[in-house]
Amino acid sequence: MSRFTEAMFANALSSPRGMVTGEPDAPVRHTWAEVHERARKIAGGLAKAGVGHGDAVAVLAGAPVEIAPTAQGIWMRGASLTMLHQPTPRTNLERWAEETTAVIGMIRAAAVVVSDPFMPAAPLLEQLGLNVVTIEDLLAADPIDPIDTDEGDLALLQLTSGSTGSPKAVQITHRNVVSNAEAMFIGADFDQETDVIVSWLPCFHDMGLTGYLTVPMYFGAELVKVTPMDFLRDTLLWARLIDKYKGTMTAAPNFAYTLFAKRLRRQATPGQFDLSSLRWALSGSEQVEPADVEDLIEAGAPFGLRHEAIVPAYGMAETTVGVAFSESGGGMVIDEVDADLLSALRRAIPATRGNTRRLVSLGKVLKGLEIRAVADDGRILPQRAVGVLQVRGEPVTSGYMTIAGFVAAQDEQGWYDTGDLGYLTETDQVVVCGRVKDVIIMAGRNVYPTDIERAAARVDGVRAGCAVAVRLDAGQSRESFAVAVESKEYENPDEVRRIEKQVAHEVVAEVDVRPRNVVVLEPGMIPKTPSGKLRRAHAVPLVS
Repeated sequence: MSRFTEAMFANALSSPRGMVTGEPDAPVRHTWAEVHERARKIAGGLAKAGVGHGDAVAVLAGAPVEIAPTAQGIWMRGASLTMLHQPTPRTNLERWAEETTAVIGMIRAAAVVVSDPFMPAAPLLEQLGLNVVTIEDLLAADPIDPIDTDEGDLALLQLTSGSTGSPKAVQITHRNVVSNAEAMFIGADFDQETDVIVSWLPCFHDMGLTGYLTVPMYFGAELVKVTPMDFLRDTLLWARLIDKYKGTMTAAPNFAYTLFAKRLRRQATPGQFDLSSLRWALSGSEQVEPADVEDLIEAGAPFGLRHEAIVPAYGMAETTVGVAFSESGGGMVIDEVDADLLSALRRAIPATRGNTRRLVSLGKVLKGLEIRAVADDGRILPQRAVGVLQVRGEPVTSGYMTIAGFVAAQDEQGWYDTGDLGYLTETDQVVVCGRVKDVIIMAGRNVYPTDIERAAARVDGVRAGCAVAVRLDAGQSRESFAVAVESKEYENPDEVRRIEKQVAHEVVAEVDVRPRNVVVLEPGMIPKTPSGKLRRAHAVPLVS
């Protein structure tokens, strides 16, 4: 038996802790032993459906109470789990069906498990000749014992955020999961006896599935788990759950904390919620903006939120989840550098006067990982020199499953190229500047889209988290960029002109370069990944 499955099953039987689901309407607590018993039934149902060792299983389900035992049941069969991207009210269903079919074919799924609220998709999938089973039917089977598993068995085929017409899935083994889970356990100073995890993160995203479902299930930790739709319907549910269950740990992308701060200010009364139990609020999955964190701290202070609880972090699906965590209890640490030298010379020189850029330190790499910054010509760079970040270690995937077959992720020395530009400080703190493919190069300067987007977001009428900088004429001598923003005033010509003018002004003030174009869009038009990240390249048609 692999360490992953052996420890998870043993902890399920011995841990008094469990998982609360069903908030806010019908909360129910399930011990991990109860989850495990349901998993044994699901394993029995999967065996009847022909799922065995080495098979891939795709899952389209929304409720954590169903996803947890289904995942464990799949691992009992020695199979791998792929959580399919879930459609939202704004999703183009025809395109979603096409993309989902491509994913299912790519992983050669032995079965597709479907449950509410996605049951209407079951007939469509069956018409495609797929082996479709429902969680209800699986739970009706007789329970069976797990089969033997190995460290190298695939546990997850994690779809990357950009998996659309040409999907790819990160191959995560049992060994990968255990190495990263135990490193995160140490990095977060996790206390199994006292910590309570509260999460609404989507289970089709690596942070939501691996970090905030699989890892708690592996350790037998106390978990309160709701869905992203619950959070979007009522952002303050997050605060109520932390208060009600004395939550000590949570996580979200930067944009969600921005939205949370806004709701606390506008809709909550000081003292209405007690957030003082929260000791570890990870901010990851996208670039962490210092001003947004400071705004969250200020908005949360009347509710007992402590500034030292905020934990900026760095991670990705290819490393199973975590790469670096800020020091627990240390709060956000800013690395303020000379913006001109950063842009022109790719050097992060500390500065407090003149034109500076404030970047967030993301902490040191977790146990079992190494990190370095590399120049375009392959040279390993010294501290404070900006280059492409590469990571190496046991949690790093060997590669991807694609429609064309296996694609390696590591070079011959085991290094994985993250595609992120960043540097290491004198104390080996990781700092990320932006994505290589998104950086705009103008007159030899690197202009980072996050700086442009932050400036655009300052304009009154621009929706929070809904500004995108789009690189134009990439690689050509006269490369430039445009900016698209969403606003509820998109049909008001006078307001549109004001927003366009002010966005251009703010961008010039921030990066000293004028955008070729500014476009004001209807809310919901800016393309994002299923986990909420901006799809900058996909926004090009919107500004052309």
